Amino acid sequence: MSLVTSVRMLFKRVTLSDIRTIRNIRFYSDQPSESADDQQNSIDPLKDRTKSVPVETSIRYLQSRAYKQTYGDNPVWFLYRRNHRGGVAPKHTRRSCVRNGVISTGNPCPICRDEYLVLEPRNTKLLEQFISEYTGHILDAFKTGLCQKKHKELLLAIEKAWNQGYLTYDVPFREYDYSLYNKNIN
Repeated sequence: MSLVTSVRMLFKRVTLSDIRTIRNIRFYSDQPSESADDQQNSIDPLKDRTKSVPVETSIRYLQSRAYKQTYGDNPVWFLYRRNHRGGVAPKHTRRSCVRNGVISTGNPCPICRDEYLVLEPRNTKLLEQFISEYTGHILDAFKTGLCQKKHKELLLAIEKAWNQGYLTYDVPFREYDYSLYNKNIN
């Protein structure tokens, strides 16, 4: 038994050393290799996020039939569900869905997924979807599913919109019947 195992170990060492030396060898061919330009052109256009979309285009998109067909009357984050291992979701969302101008995750956050959703203070229809209608507070990234980068951009855009007057910082007035709680009030 020990002879068999020692032969196996020796065989593994030889094959691993051969593989290591092969990795350092560069093979040359007559055909030109792909340049950096060819590799950048091979990016999937659906995952490319290097082009910036103007805010006016985003505002028009939020009023279009394509947006209505995609999201309906719900907020953009309503039907989004995160991918994660196990039964309990992690406390924090991922840092970013886009790396080097390309979507690098299989399930990007709602804002990274749709290139026409731009977080700007003038885009009030989009920003209002991330503000609670009951308390007026900004919804947590855990509920909306935004990546940390887009959530920080969202916080900044909402703060700027409040400061510039595009959004009002209001909480709807609720009228309560206090006679149900206090017997002395009629």
